[in-house]
Amino acid sequence: QVQLVESGGGLVQSGGSLRLSCAASGDIFTVYGMGWYRQAPGKQREMVASITRSGSTNYADSVKGRFTISRDNAKNTVYLQMSSLKPEDTAAYYCNARILTTTYRSKDYWGQGTQVTVSS
Repeated sequence: QVQLVESGGGLVQSGGSLRLSCAASGDIFTVYGMGWYRQAPGKQREMVASITRSGSTNYADSVKGRFTISRDNAKNTVYLQMSSLKPEDTAAYYCNARILTTTYRSKDYWGQGTQVTVSS
């Protein structure tokens, strides 16, 4: 079994900052790419940021310059530092990871989601 547990969401005023964390645990052999997605009510889930095991990053245009993704491979944890938050960043944020398990099965796993609400 593999679990992704997110934390750090909440309510923040426009212009504020939040830091999300996502820790992977369980029958893990290797964690490959990790990323953050978000889904606002009535909208499709979209990629926010991703990071490879070696640290290469990719961002959605809407968050470039405001969000920073990072990871700690020793802790199997990915972070999303969000700054200059806008009301349009309001969404449920989901962690994603491609994981090779101890039984050598590779698949994508998702966290349960954490709500981020930005008030104007």
